[in-house]
Amino acid sequence: MFRTGSFISGLKTIFVIAALGNSCTMVAQRGAASVGGGTAGGGAMGRSGPATGLDLKDDLKTFHDTLALQANSQQIIEYKLMIKDTESAAELRAFLEQAAKENNASAVADRDKALEQALEKARTENTAFLQKLSDRQKSGLKDTIKKLVKTDSDLAQEAKALDLAIDTKTGGSLIANSAQNLQRTLTSFQNQQVDLGEEMSIGAGDGGQEVSFKIPPVKNEVKFAVLYPASVGPSDLSVAITTSGVISKGALQSGENIFRFELTADLSDLQQHISEVLGSQLDKGERCGEQVVIQSANLTPSAPASVVLVQMHYERWACFGGAPNEMVEGNGAIEVKLLLGIAEDGSLHLVPTIGRVDAQGLVGDLLRSGTLGEVVRDRITESLLTSVQSASNYKALLPSAAQGNVTLRRAQFLETGAGRLSIVLNGDIQVSSDKAAILTSELKASEAKGPSSTAESAPR
Repeated sequence: MFRTGSFISGLKTIFVIAALGNSCTMVAQRGAASVGGGTAGGGAMGRSGPATGLDLKDDLKTFHDTLALQANSQQIIEYKLMIKDTESAAELRAFLEQAAKENNASAVADRDKALEQALEKARTENTAFLQKLSDRQKSGLKDTIKKLVKTDSDLAQEAKALDLAIDTKTGGSLIANSAQNLQRTLTSFQNQQVDLGEEMSIGAGDGGQEVSFKIPPVKNEVKFAVLYPASVGPSDLSVAITTSGVISKGALQSGENIFRFELTADLSDLQQHISEVLGSQLDKGERCGEQVVIQSANLTPSAPASVVLVQMHYERWACFGGAPNEMVEGNGAIEVKLLLGIAEDGSLHLVPTIGRVDAQGLVGDLLRSGTLGEVVRDRITESLLTSVQSASNYKALLPSAAQGNVTLRRAQFLETGAGRLSIVLNGDIQVSSDKAAILTSELKASEAKGPSSTAESAPR
């Protein structure tokens, strides 16, 4: 099935035969010369080597070009994750078609929404994978990439057509037909992804069956306590952080088994509720003191960082003889940029930097170099760190056999389509052969079990 791998094997054979043939001919030349043959055999060989019809330089160039297309270990992990996401979308499409045949309007609506999200994720992962190819890979794979990009566009159109059929309530049969059209395009999309993998020799090792496991989504409900109680509104609010990923078994290193993992945590729910979250942490109304109201907030990706922009109203009051007097009043905007870091113990931390400040007078001074700017920066950092720590909770995400054997290699914020913010973590699990068998068994069981959920509370 893996055509590139077969080509490389064949090319190696040709190279060995050619090299042996060349060595034998050289020995024959030397033997002829020793008995007065002079340049015997020279006419048959000429300057370009044996008269075999092979151009060794061209063969070696093709060999090295093919090697340049091969995926590295990180690309293999990302490719497997991309394939899994496409497979998930295909499964959801089948469920939607069945619901349409049963004329179950409620199930159709629910599954259409789930399918839409799955397709968006699959297409986003596909685009991200193609963008991160090296220039040499993009050049060598340009025909396959062109077909895949075209089919990706067709897939988006078919998805829109299906949504339109459902929204206009055109009937179960027409929805089923639209779902079938989507299926044909999705199948073509999957086949082209497989072709891309074959050309990059992904899966060619281990007899063409590289071991990889999908980590089912784990949903964490992170609760934020209201630090400064307001007259109205809930006492607590929560956001959902859903984390999933893939683990692939790598090669042995120093007698230890290496499993490489990539975890992706979806922070889109935090993005939608960032104004409420920061309001719960910053809003306060002291009669003789500070009064702060968060008017709006935005959380956006700026890979490898994230950026929070807060619009706020600030007042400071002082009481003289029991009567409050307004000392300072004004509006302001402050931007805080956050980068992910990995501590020595493997935990994640955030490195905040205050960026642009848009405010006048004393409010501007307080935001730029005073305590107000520091408090806003720290509260933003603490709120996001709570979500980050939830997303990187290995005890909830990785099997027990992996605990204590995990090394984080990289952590960064990433946009995963339509401005959606995610955290991507890459690392290794290093275990003995005995533990590798246990870990593999646990991964299979977890993959079969499916999604789960937990709940955490932010520190008060």
